[in-house]
Amino acid sequence: MRVLEGVVVCTVVLLLSLGSCAAVQPDLTITTIKQDPYTMSKGSQLEGYCMDLLSELAKKLSFKYNVHLVKDGSYGRQDESGAWNGMIGEVVRGEADLAIAPLTLTAAREKAVGMTKPFMQTGISILLRKDISEEAGFFDFLTPFSVDTWVGILAAYLGTAVCFCVVARLSPCEWSQPQTEKNSFTLSHSLWYTAGALTLQGTGPHPKALSGRIICCTWWLFGLVLLACYFSNLSTSQGSDSNSLMVKGFEDLANQQGIEYGTLSGSSTLAYFKNSNNPTYRKIYEHMERTKSFVSSMDEGVRRAKEGNFAFIGESVSLDLAVARHCELIRVHEVIGMRGYSIAGTLGSPVLKNLSVAILQLSEAGELSYLRSKWWASSCMADPAKASSLQPHSLKGMFLVLALGLGLGVLLAFLELTAKSRNGAGEQRKSCCTVLSEELSQRFRGTTTNEKRSEETDKEKA
Repeated sequence: MRVLEGVVVCTVVLLLSLGSCAAVQPDLTITTIKQDPYTMSKGSQLEGYCMDLLSELAKKLSFKYNVHLVKDGSYGRQDESGAWNGMIGEVVRGEADLAIAPLTLTAAREKAVGMTKPFMQTGISILLRKDISEEAGFFDFLTPFSVDTWVGILAAYLGTAVCFCVVARLSPCEWSQPQTEKNSFTLSHSLWYTAGALTLQGTGPHPKALSGRIICCTWWLFGLVLLACYFSNLSTSQGSDSNSLMVKGFEDLANQQGIEYGTLSGSSTLAYFKNSNNPTYRKIYEHMERTKSFVSSMDEGVRRAKEGNFAFIGESVSLDLAVARHCELIRVHEVIGMRGYSIAGTLGSPVLKNLSVAILQLSEAGELSYLRSKWWASSCMADPAKASSLQPHSLKGMFLVLALGLGLGVLLAFLELTAKSRNGAGEQRKSCCTVLSEELSQRFRGTTTNEKRSEETDKEKA
């Protein structure tokens, strides 16, 4: 009997289980609001970032849903009596199971409804027109090259001038009689000659020896490439000066008077500035309250920013969309008040936990990033990137060619002097090393004395 009772009980449990599995789960009712690019109309259907996100979540959790637009066209705000309107109100009253939209996760909403993990992070930033730019600096002509590059160019210039001077003294083809002749390539003339060649002006006299001409040609090539890179970067940087914003953050915005600024009336962004204890943010709020520079919609804020002389303060993801759609606008890099967009559901709903896990899985798999890039794709033509200062490694090939040319020139001059010393050693019946040492001594140590004597002789003749 006990065995029979156990069989009956197991059969009943199995039938109940099968019955519950076979029962069709009701579709979830989803409320949303039209906002580009989160939810938009496409014929009789809805599309956008939130619709794609909802589709991915439904695939992961295997649920069906029906979507409708919120009746009053509001996100959800609590009135003085404590009642909620908008999408939050529909979830609170049970008219919708979930609300999917760019709903900011706030403490007040968290008390009224359940919120999932954020599916998108945002903050507060500033939208401006690109042509609101700062005044050009006195030394902007130096910006095509970085400081390290300028130091490298100076070192190359001095090194080349010294090599010219050394080669002119070593090479017998350049200075054959150091006892009587005056060396035309002194250090001062070498510096002047190198500078003239760099500016494509040219100064004489020019080197006569092969070693000097090798150094000269190498320096000309280096100067030609250097000037081409300089003028290319200079023209690009001047063409992109509009990206150099006078207002680079909220501190700059609060401390200037030339540009008007404002935000959405009654928005969470305005509440952030109103409730902040930061002096800069309080100053911004007081200015907006005093001038009543609020806008009624996101479109109005973008329109005023496009007209110029107005900075629109709003949520960074919305401003990024405006920048992608309107090529004359730009968003500053500073972002404050980081917050998240979440899906809202009824308090205690078991589906919220599963939704949070699914959102995290989509984030880890890169799906959320893909959706962001899909719906925030820029329609602007690719502008020339702002020219960054040219670094030394960008010209490392030319620095290497110059170094090889200088080394080859000095080596060739030394070989020319060695060949002359070898010929002279046979005539003077001395060793080659002795004659070479005497030549080096005359060309470097006794040069100043010889030049002074030559000058004194010229004066006496005069």
